[in-house]
Amino acid sequence: MRIFTVNRESGSSLKSKTETVCPRSSRSRIAPAAFLFAVVAMTSTVFAQVNPGTTTAPQSTQKAETLCQPQVIGNRRIPKESVLARLFSRQNDVYDPVVVERDFNSLWNTGYFEDIQIERVDKPECIQLVIYVREKPTIREINYKGLNAVTLSDVLDRYKKAKVGVSVESQYDPTKIARAVVVLKDLLAEHGHQFATITPEVKKIPPASVAITFNIKEGPTVKVGKIAFQGNNSLGDRTLRASMRNLKPIGIPHSIILENLFARTFDASKLDEDTERVRQAYRDRGYFKAQTSEPTTHVRDAGGLNPFTLRPSKGKRIDILMPVEEGERYRLAGITFTGNAHVQNVKALRAVFTQKDGEWFNATQFSKGLDNLRKQYGALGYINMVGNPVPKIDDANKTITLNIDIDEGKPFYVSRIEFQGNTITRDKVIRRELLLEEGHIYNSQLWELSILRLNQLNYFETLKADQDSESRQNADDQTVDLLLKLKEKGKNSIGLNGGISGLTGTFIGLNYETNNFLGLGETLSLQANVGDLSRQISFGFTEPYLRDKPISVGAQVFAQKYDFNPSKSQSTTGATGNLSAAQQSLLTNYNTSTTGLTLTASEPLRHLFANTGVTRVGLSYSLSRSTVTTFNQNTTNVFQSLAFRSGVAGQNQLSGIITSVVTPSFSFSSLDRAVGPHHGKDFNAAIQIAGVGGNVKYVTPIASYRQFFPMKGLKVNREGHNVLGYRIQLSHITGFGGEVAPPTHRFYSGGEQDLRGFDTRSVSPYTFIPNKIEYTLTNPDGTSVPINPANPALGNVQIPLPIYRMVSIGGDTQLVTNLEYRIPIISQVTFAFFTDFGMTVNLQPGQLRQSTAGQSLISGAQYGCPTIVNGACFGGSAVKFPEFLTTVPGTNYVPRMSNGAELQVILPIINAPFRIFYAYNSLRLYETVPQKLAVPNTGPDAVNVFKSYFPSNGAGQFSYQQALQFYGADYILREPRKTFRLTVSTTF
Repeated sequence: MRIFTVNRESGSSLKSKTETVCPRSSRSRIAPAAFLFAVVAMTSTVFAQVNPGTTTAPQSTQKAETLCQPQVIGNRRIPKESVLARLFSRQNDVYDPVVVERDFNSLWNTGYFEDIQIERVDKPECIQLVIYVREKPTIREINYKGLNAVTLSDVLDRYKKAKVGVSVESQYDPTKIARAVVVLKDLLAEHGHQFATITPEVKKIPPASVAITFNIKEGPTVKVGKIAFQGNNSLGDRTLRASMRNLKPIGIPHSIILENLFARTFDASKLDEDTERVRQAYRDRGYFKAQTSEPTTHVRDAGGLNPFTLRPSKGKRIDILMPVEEGERYRLAGITFTGNAHVQNVKALRAVFTQKDGEWFNATQFSKGLDNLRKQYGALGYINMVGNPVPKIDDANKTITLNIDIDEGKPFYVSRIEFQGNTITRDKVIRRELLLEEGHIYNSQLWELSILRLNQLNYFETLKADQDSESRQNADDQTVDLLLKLKEKGKNSIGLNGGISGLTGTFIGLNYETNNFLGLGETLSLQANVGDLSRQISFGFTEPYLRDKPISVGAQVFAQKYDFNPSKSQSTTGATGNLSAAQQSLLTNYNTSTTGLTLTASEPLRHLFANTGVTRVGLSYSLSRSTVTTFNQNTTNVFQSLAFRSGVAGQNQLSGIITSVVTPSFSFSSLDRAVGPHHGKDFNAAIQIAGVGGNVKYVTPIASYRQFFPMKGLKVNREGHNVLGYRIQLSHITGFGGEVAPPTHRFYSGGEQDLRGFDTRSVSPYTFIPNKIEYTLTNPDGTSVPINPANPALGNVQIPLPIYRMVSIGGDTQLVTNLEYRIPIISQVTFAFFTDFGMTVNLQPGQLRQSTAGQSLISGAQYGCPTIVNGACFGGSAVKFPEFLTTVPGTNYVPRMSNGAELQVILPIINAPFRIFYAYNSLRLYETVPQKLAVPNTGPDAVNVFKSYFPSNGAGQFSYQQALQFYGADYILREPRKTFRLTVSTTF
């Protein structure tokens, strides 16, 4: 029997050899049969030439050589079937050495084996291939000995980022281990161990595994020492150091004393980046020809005292000296264009560059202009457009002219748009949000806007155009295929929630919501909450695309009850709830119980602001029935006297309030995400019109604008981590058709949703509300005067008095502005500085008109009791109260402002922000308001008129002094100077 052997080991070349049966060697040997056949043929030819008279006998026809089932020997972890599946040779195929070579290459390229041998065994009926394999060992353990500067998780993250491929249960590969050593050294260098040494140790674990130990000597900590420059005559060292993002000192970079107090870790790989940034700092200031030479470094011991431990500093320092050549300073003379065959409007091309002619040349601004130019061409389908700037320098005038040679390329069309990761969401739900369609010309701006629209759905984790989308170009067909990688959020939310806020108090509830019902984008929600200030239950459903048309419709039924009780809400959120009776009398305290139905419909406007955001128009209708319960007499008087329901007065006016509201709306949004936006803006405007089908009539226009900027430090930067955001909201309410706006719909400010430093719903103008009271006639000794001394059961003498009591009335116009600088700390935790400003005012005195029926309740009565006969009052007079309530001077046009800081944590269970904030109120109400007597005359005679309501005897005069002291005292209005509070809510 003869054996044909083919094998290869790592790094060996291909060989051929024919031999008899012998033990298999572990060395590399490859023996194609072609070599043997060639030798035999050459020998026969030579023999024929030497013996020309010899006649060659005819060869007999041989049977074709067929293959048996191959045999696999030596595999342990990899199944035999997997090895055979890689072979091109199959049973009953004709034996072919070329195919055997392909079998070998196929197995070798899997990377699973460190040795492969294929031997031919001739059998009478067939030829069998015997495949000997030796698998690469499996890594069972990976240990890091001496690793202290970084954590194991840091190492694994860096492996993943660098695609090292070394992990437990993976196959051992010496090249991957060497790659891991390089990555580890780079990681340690970034953490100050520039001179670390790493020695990998491989220990075999029978039968086919290994344990790897990285023996690490981190070496001394290396920090950046002094950074100096040579040749910088125009720009100072501090300016150039500030441009070095990687190695510049930490702390207060622009201070004089503390600039070099906190040194960064030295990283040689990032020194080149900082060198280029220094050169860029010159180019941004007009030094177009500025050059930076290779920096020189000097290693030294740290030396000196550590300012924190007051002990000698340890470790190493590397001083950096960077030579620069500044050159001349140039101004921008102009920007011209060539090659712009399809965009002839040169002014439009020049407009994308913000730098004006005559200014000092700025390389960064010019680079941004080139990026904008590429985006503008990309919007026209020219995605391969290249703009090559060619400078023309005028050394005499110190100017530079840049000609941009444009290679437009060809316009590309969208061939396919595919999605990856949407296991629940249907493709059509995603496609209907895209502004690009297959077959249309590619537009990079529309693609970015499409991703923005998807982010606003809140179905997926935040998408980024440069990271989560791929484009594959086909230059021959001028087409581009787009792939969008999605990561869906959990569409169902079932859980227990709860929280605390100034408006709703402490509450707990159950909720179920799906924001992507059946993967069709539909929203189904059921919520039930109960608390000390609010109780509500609601059920809602929203269909975003009605019959596959971009029309969103929704319906919600609800039942809710709210206590608008400032004293209780203050005790809930941290302020004192122990208000005096006088303080509580100034507050408008009531609750509402409401049931209702809301229907909504909206449609996007695809052609309005289509290149910048999403625009929608909507229409909603709400029908509700409410009942109001008041908690103090002043609030009762307000609700019963204002003319907000025609022909109804008194207590009946507070029940059966039917509100039928039609609300047209308009919205625009370019926010990059629905929750926690990083950049973008939105605008919302709506007009609530109540009247048709209800018994109250009012109009409420509301407009709100928000904008967010990514920030780096205190500068707007597209790549910035922090966020600067602001909101401006303006609203107004007015009644019509002879009625005023309901007091339940007038505006109150204060609380965590608008003005964080003020108590909830405490910011409001005040008014004097007329009131009729029965004052008990009292003797000087403090005893009450009975109607009949012989029969005390008849009660005491009561003197009806007209009294004005001050109460917060709410405003008909409200302006609220909020400004925040948000600093993300870690995931779900944010720190923010804020400034809130607002005004709640009465612009329309006519909106405080009392109803005829309500006014008659107090104007038709007789007041005073100057004469008492047998316990009965005589001599009283009527008081004509004005038709309109008057806003108290000093409480109307009062601006409020609070400044402070807050810490926000997104709670994982209720998925709502828990906030702790401190606010200082720099603008607040601080007034002492004199009492207004409800008498016909004003001025000095008012007291005398009020005195005439009492009898002239001792009891009357004593009672007069008591009533004057109690009802004539000044009102002291003092809003808090500072506030510390916690809540679960959002401001904007």
